[in-house]
Amino acid sequence: MKKLSYIGLSRLLLLLTALLAHSSFASAEKTIMVFGDSLSAAYHLELEAGWPYLLQQKLKQQKRRWQVINFSISGETTQGGLLRFEQDLAKAAPDIVILELGANDGLRGQSLKQMRANLAQMIVQAQNAKAKVILAGMHIPPNYGKRYTSAFHKSYIDLSQQYNTVLIPFLLADIATKPELLLNDGLHPNTEGQQQMLINLWPYLAPLL
Repeated sequence: MKKLSYIGLSRLLLLLTALLAHSSFASAEKTIMVFGDSLSAAYHLELEAGWPYLLQQKLKQQKRRWQVINFSISGETTQGGLLRFEQDLAKAAPDIVILELGANDGLRGQSLKQMRANLAQMIVQAQNAKAKVILAGMHIPPNYGKRYTSAFHKSYIDLSQQYNTVLIPFLLADIATKPELLLNDGLHPNTEGQQQMLINLWPYLAPLL
């Protein structure tokens, strides 16, 4: 009888341990990693005004157990991003990666072939880490001619199709042509513009949560 009671108790303890582990896993936060440039780094604004911070607040209000980790750096290019992406990816261990890079490559007239290769490597690294990727598409002013400008934007479409990512066609939609939503430089969103960026992003992010 004592032996049977001991076996029964052992099984009960194992069951309780499994239930506690499952409960802990179910309640654990998942992670969104934002990886971008000044558009996602609250350029010339308080961090609390940036769209990644606003996203975190929205998730909290909706009682969604997600944390937002923002690795964005003002002035970042795809080449600079690629150099640090793998390390930051390992730190965050994200479930979702929002990749917002390329604008600085385009504004500097850099090689689009290299830009696409850099973005492709980051997408593959994220997907290999089992993260879903949202690629934030961009347009640039026609400083380098229509051909370059068109090819720049098409790069995001092609990458999204090739690697099966979610694509935001233009993160600055309803912002870029409205001076009242931009800082004096005419390029970066102000506080209201950051709020619109979150509005632009949300329909693409929400289905993945």
